[in-house]
Amino acid sequence: MTVDTTLRADQSRPARPTAKSGLWEEVKGIFWLIMAVLGFHSFIAKPFYIPSESMLPVLMKGDRLVVTKYPYGWSFISPTLPNPAAIFRGLVLHQPEESWGVQLPFTSGRLFGRMPERGDIVIVTPPGRNTDYIKRLIGLPGDRLQVRGGVLYLNDQAVKRGPLHYKDVPVDANATCDDYPGALIEGPNGQMTCHLPLITETLPNGRRYDTVELGYSQGDNYGPITIPANHVFLMGDNRDRSSDSRFSLAPPELGLGGAVPWEYVGGRAEFITFSLDGNATWNPLSWWASLRGGRAGGSLHPKDTTR
Repeated sequence: MTVDTTLRADQSRPARPTAKSGLWEEVKGIFWLIMAVLGFHSFIAKPFYIPSESMLPVLMKGDRLVVTKYPYGWSFISPTLPNPAAIFRGLVLHQPEESWGVQLPFTSGRLFGRMPERGDIVIVTPPGRNTDYIKRLIGLPGDRLQVRGGVLYLNDQAVKRGPLHYKDVPVDANATCDDYPGALIEGPNGQMTCHLPLITETLPNGRRYDTVELGYSQGDNYGPITIPANHVFLMGDNRDRSSDSRFSLAPPELGLGGAVPWEYVGGRAEFITFSLDGNATWNPLSWWASLRGGRAGGSLHPKDTTR
């Protein structure tokens, strides 16, 4: 008995992939790429844009930086779920102060949670809103906190303040100096600068940073309060131009409404990636000229006097 091993011509040729199957492979590839990016943003790190001057002098409007998600563990605020409408408003209508993500319902606690340290710069979402703020962590659970005459008190002890000194910030489209009467000066080379008065604060754990001191403002007297368990108290370094834990959530203050549950803290600011002076246009040729020199790579960890 013989077996015919001859293959027909149509059986010897491999099947050609159809256009439909090729398109499906492309769609799957894009899907998994998006999932990887969202996973990285949700659990590892994400970029952040500085839309205001509330953290001067360490952060300027126009700075771009990296925020890590894992240092304090993860909460309901951590996942990045994109909101197409918010992305459109940010990219097309230039409204960067709105979060590009959809917020999940509040859930108590944090996975692998660890309380931030005093002096950390963190991003936080005010309860009931979907906008990210960036502030410095000042008070921890159990602290008795008060601001009296512009001086910060923790547990009935005044936080150490250094002498008044100044920093000249170059003026550009993102740093106009309009909100600082009398601070706008012209340098020897004709460059306009903002002559900002600063005071260095040193927290009880030895971490220090500069704050802008503009004289009396509404937030110069606050408390005293005792910070509840699992809450943190946050303030901007530009003390007289910051909507933070000293102010109500409601308009016109739009602050953080007191000490914030730690679940609303989204991550820790690490370093500046680059900074733009606000002069860029739609023309890509203008983007390079809009970069601020000397800001890329700047660490956002406060100096520690104990080391």
